[in-house]
Order: sequence, then structure tokens, then C-alpha cells
Amino acid sequence: MTRLTQIAQQLNKIHQRIESAAQAAGRKADEIQLLAVSKTRPIEDIQSAITAGQHRFGENYLQEALEKIKALTASKCEWHFIGPCQSNKTAAIATAFHWVHSVDRLKIAQRLNDQRNSTQALNICLQVNISKEHSKAGIDPVALPDLAKAVEAMPNLRLRGLMALPAAESDFDKQRAAFAKLKALFTDLNRHGHNLDTLSMGMSNDMEAAIMEGATIVRIGTDIFGPRPSKSTID
Repeated sequence: MTRLTQIAQQLNKIHQRIESAAQAAGRKADEIQLLAVSKTRPIEDIQSAITAGQHRFGENYLQEALEKIKALTASKCEWHFIGPCQSNKTAAIATAFHWVHSVDRLKIAQRLNDQRNSTQALNICLQVNISKEHSKAGIDPVALPDLAKAVEAMPNLRLRGLMALPAAESDFDKQRAAFAKLKALFTDLNRHGHNLDTLSMGMSNDMEAAIMEGATIVRIGTDIFGPRPSKSTID
């Protein structure tokens, strides 16, 4: 089996899972976008995914991502930065990407706004530390309304929604409970005048629970491309 065939088959399986989960949730599958998480994956794998019809890709490591974006310019892909945003990297992120899912503090948002060199606003999701893990990035839910208000006022950013990486759970109900917290924050912000349309939540092991709680973007890597190589191989 060729790599192209393998990736195409895996993408098809993910779309079937999205369809089934949407049906179970009483939703339409076209409400949910698939973001293929391509960090650490070779350009050849991304090209195979493009050939199979996938055009949205998520990257965590900036330098690696910039090389891919340059190499695949002709493919007209939509690039999402989903890794931690460091101050010294915001200029490149603001220039190269269409979306940033991982904004969790005002300083980063302001730098992205000031360094966005495009007539098209940069789509922003605010990352929330929904499980309050010390090892995870993300804003505390209590501070979220103030950050959302500040970002929405920035002319070069378009606040789209929220993102979270909840603590890993194997129990479906516990997975749903974490995603329900993010959905509640999303609903509350809209109730107070925001116009959010995006919930970026759910990965290979918990996407069904995320879809049940309103996910509009699921971020899938392993179940498309297979097990990921250790980070040491890309340092």
C-alpha cells in the first residue's frame, strides 16, 4: 500500500467518525472542520493529504512550519498555528499563518496584531486552561472575558473562538464534562456581546466527546498520519 493510499484511507475513516459523531449529537457533519495536525510530519505526507482532499493543517513548531508553508505555497493550504506562542516568534507567526489557536495572554495578542502585515485579519482562538493543569498553557477562565474584550478591539485580529487541551481522560463522560466547560465559556462570551463561531477542541482519542459538546474544529494527527516520531528527532 502506498503512503498516499494509506493517508487517504485514514482521512476517510476520520470523516466517517465525524459523520457518526455529528449524527449522534444531532448536528450536521459540515459544521465540523478537520484540522490535520502535521507537526513533525514530512512534506511528502502533507502532499499526500492534500492529494486526498485535505487542505487545513496545524503546526506547533515554527521553523519547521515555515519550511513547509514555503514548499507548499502553490497548494493554497490554510495554515493554523496551534503551539505555544513565544514573544520572539510572533512576527513570523503573524505573517505566515491564517489562524492562531493558542493566544493566552494580552502581550501575545498585541504583538500579533501589531505585526500582522496583511489586509486580511488573523483568525484567533483564545486557549483556555480548562483543566487548570500547571503544565498546560492557557488563560484562567476567570480572566477570559477581559482578554476576549481586548482582542476583539484589535483591528488586525479577528476573534473567532476558544481552544482547549483538557487533561487526558479515557472515560467518555469525563471527556464530555471538560469540553462542556469550554462550551459554557463560549456561550457566556456570546451572551455578553461577542460573536464567536469556533470551538477548537477534540483530538484523535476524544473527538467524539468534543463533537457532542459543540466542537467546530477537531485537531487530528495520529489517526491520520500514524504514530508521531519523538520530538528529539526534530530538534
